[in-house]
Amino acid sequence: ETPSSDIVIVAIDDFSFNYTGYRWPWPRSYLAEIVHQINASGAKVVGVDIILFEPDEENGDEAFATALGESTTAVNILQITERREEGFSTSTLSQPLSPYREVLDGIGITSFIRDEDAVVRSLQAFDEYNNLLYYNWAFETAKLYLGVDSPSDPTNNSVQFNNESVPLYGGQLIVNYAGPAETYLTYSAASVALGDVLEQNPDAFKDKIVLIGATTVTLQDIYPTPFSTQIPTSGVEIVANAIDTIINGKYISIAPPWMSMLIILGMALIAYLITLSKRPTVTITLLLVGMIGYFVTAFIIFTQQRYVLPVVTPEIMLFLGVVLPTLEQAVSQELEKRRIRNLFSRFISPEMVDQMVATQDLDSLNKRSNITILFSDIRGFTTLSEKMSPEDVVALLNPYLEAMSKVIYKHGGTVDKYEGDAIIAFFGEPVPYEDHALRALNASLDMRKALYEMREKWAKEGKPSQIEMGIGLNSGEVFVGLVGSEQRINYTVIGDNANLASRLQDLTKTYSWPILISESTYQEVKDEYDVEFADAVTVKGKTQAVNVYKVIGKKGAKESEKVQEWKL
Repeated sequence: ETPSSDIVIVAIDDFSFNYTGYRWPWPRSYLAEIVHQINASGAKVVGVDIILFEPDEENGDEAFATALGESTTAVNILQITERREEGFSTSTLSQPLSPYREVLDGIGITSFIRDEDAVVRSLQAFDEYNNLLYYNWAFETAKLYLGVDSPSDPTNNSVQFNNESVPLYGGQLIVNYAGPAETYLTYSAASVALGDVLEQNPDAFKDKIVLIGATTVTLQDIYPTPFSTQIPTSGVEIVANAIDTIINGKYISIAPPWMSMLIILGMALIAYLITLSKRPTVTITLLLVGMIGYFVTAFIIFTQQRYVLPVVTPEIMLFLGVVLPTLEQAVSQELEKRRIRNLFSRFISPEMVDQMVATQDLDSLNKRSNITILFSDIRGFTTLSEKMSPEDVVALLNPYLEAMSKVIYKHGGTVDKYEGDAIIAFFGEPVPYEDHALRALNASLDMRKALYEMREKWAKEGKPSQIEMGIGLNSGEVFVGLVGSEQRINYTVIGDNANLASRLQDLTKTYSWPILISESTYQEVKDEYDVEFADAVTVKGKTQAVNVYKVIGKKGAKESEKVQEWKL
C-alpha cells in the first residue's frame, strides 16, 4: 500500500558516520542539534529509536533532554528483559534516564518478532512489568500523533485503540508493510544537523512523525521482512510501517483456525473430485487451475480486504491430495497392465494385448457379451495317434496348434484352451469387434489353408498326413471372464451358445463337411459368404431345432477355393 507521507525517517546512516567521524554512541549534544532542526520545522511527534539507559560520556544528556522537551511531543523506548535460571524467571526493566523521562510524552517497548524463517512480520504489542502495562512505542507514537487515549483492554487477540478493536495474534500486531527498505521518506542525520534539509524545504518535518534511528548495517539494527529478505529493513523503518498501520487503520486480519480447517477440508474435497478424472492431462490441468485460482483469490482478498487466508497448507493439501492418489493410481494401472499382459499373452496376439491394455482393466473383463465361438477338431487324429508313439504325437501336434493359433491371432481371435487336438477360441472379446462373426469365419478358412500346407510338408517328410479338420461356429451371448484361482486362471466362455458351437463341430462328422455354422452366425456373414442349408437339428441343451449351414466359400470365389466335402 502507499506509504504515509506523514512519517519521515532521520537516518543514522553510513554517510553521517563518515561525515561526522563519530563512533557509536554519538554524543547526545549532536543528537540535540538534530532534534532542534526537526523542532524548527514544526514536527508533531519526534520518536527516538536510541537507547538512553546510560549517561552520555560527554555530558550531553541535558542538551538532548532539553531539545526533546522543546518538541511538540517526544517518544523513546524501553526494554523489559526476562531471564530464566534454574526454573525461575526474573524480569528487568531498562528505561531512559530520569532527565529524559521528565520530558518525554511517551515511552514504549521495542520488540520485533522473528518467525521461523527469521522474517519480521509482527511486533509485540504490549508487555507487563510489576503489574504495569507498557505498550509498543509504535502505539505510543500513534497515540500522540492522533491525540487519542492510550490503548486499553489488551488481550492476546485484541486491544482497544482509537475507538477500534485492533486485531492481535498471541499479543502480536501484524505489520502491514508498505514496501521494502527505504520506502518511507528518509533524510540523512548529518544533512539534518547541518541544516541542509530545512534550507531546501523548511516544512520538511512540519506536522509529521519524525523517527530518528539507525539504518546503517554497522549497528546491526536491520531485519529481513516479507518485502526485503535479501536487503534487510532497518528497525526504525519497521516501526514506521507499524505506526502507518495503526494511524491509518490498515490492520491485517488472519483467518481463524476454524476457517483454515474448513478451507483445508474444502481443498481435500476438491482434490478428491479432481482425482475422479481418469485422464492425466485433465487431472494436471485441474490441479494447476485449482492451485493458481486459490492463490490468486487469496492474494486479491489480502490486497483488497487485508485478510490473510492460509495458503501454504491448503495448497499442499490440494497438491498432495491430487498427486499422491494419481501416482498411486498410475502405479496401480501399470501393475494392472503388466498383469493383463502376463495373463492375456497366452490367449491373444501381442497387438491385441496392447489394444486391450489401452482400453480395459481386469475388473471389466467379467461380463456377458455377444461374440462368436469357434470349436475345431482334427478328424482321424485319434486313429492316427494310436499308431504313433506319444513323442511323435506331441511332435506332430505342437506345430499344428502353433500354426492354428497364429491364424486365430491374425484375425483378432482369442484362444480359450486346447483340449488334446481340439481348439476352443472366440472372437469379439476382450477387444470388441462388431464383425466378430466374419472374423471367425475368415479365420476358419485360413486355418484349413494352414492345415493343407502342413499336410504337404508332413507328406514330404514321410510323416502321417491324412487328417482333416472340423470347425463349428456359433454367435450369441455368453459369459466371458476369468475363471480359476490366483495360481491357475483361465480366460474362457461359458453358456449355451458356447455349447452349441461345440455341438456344431461334432456335426461336421455327420455331414462330412469341414465348416458348419449356426443360424445366428449365418445372419452375420450371409452378405460375404455362400452357404448351403444343411438341416434343422435338435442338439443337446436346446428344445427347438437349430438351423445348420454348410459354408461353401466367399461370394465369387473360384471353384478351387471353395470348401469341399472331405472323406477319410
